[in-house]
Amino acid sequence: MGELMDRRARKKARTREEIRTAARVMFAARGFEAVTIADIAAAADVAVQTVFNHFATKEDLFFDGRTPWVEGAAEAVRSRPASTPPLRALREYLVGTVAALGDPQADEERRSYVATIEASPTLRAREMDIVREAEQRLCAALVEAWSADGADPRPEDPDTVAALIAATWLAAARVLVLSRRTAILSEDDVTADTGTCLATLTGDVLDRLERGFGTLQDLGTLQAPPTSVTGWPVDVARAG
Repeated sequence: MGELMDRRARKKARTREEIRTAARVMFAARGFEAVTIADIAAAADVAVQTVFNHFATKEDLFFDGRTPWVEGAAEAVRSRPASTPPLRALREYLVGTVAALGDPQADEERRSYVATIEASPTLRAREMDIVREAEQRLCAALVEAWSADGADPRPEDPDTVAALIAATWLAAARVLVLSRRTAILSEDDVTADTGTCLATLTGDVLDRLERGFGTLQDLGTLQAPPTSVTGWPVDVARAG
């Protein structure tokens, strides 16, 4: 029984990979919007329903296996050594990731990926949804890290500060990656040390954000001001 299950699992994985490979070739050649699920199914020699059994949407199919950074930032915080502060682990991860994603000497698969996204409003919108998912995961990981026993420094309001850091740090990383997309698609402005320069710039930006963390540590819980029975804030005087 175990051998049968393993064989089925291998067959399922092989079918999934064949579908994904066929789709990527077609997306690169014709553009994302021009390719249908039926086209992909025919190219992979499977039924349309088989494609949907593996991928809920065409967007999911395009991004499958291409966005390790969605969980990467959160995982960097969770798997850090006990002696490493959460933000230090996050900084190290983002510096390396931005340098890799923004490297204009990317391989052909990366160039195809970027070109297809840039030509597709649908994919750019979906990419923003994925970024928000990464923010939510990172926010949860930071709260967990600061809630652990002995966590130091720990902000007064971990939920709010984690949300702020997840949004600002990932936004900074995304801006730096997007700034290099044109270079990835161009033969110009390609130098061997571009990745190193981008890593240095990313580190500088995140260092400035990390220094601002000292201010956020004292941020109190955001609460609405108390109100009177009339519904007006108690410290607001009404005219007349």
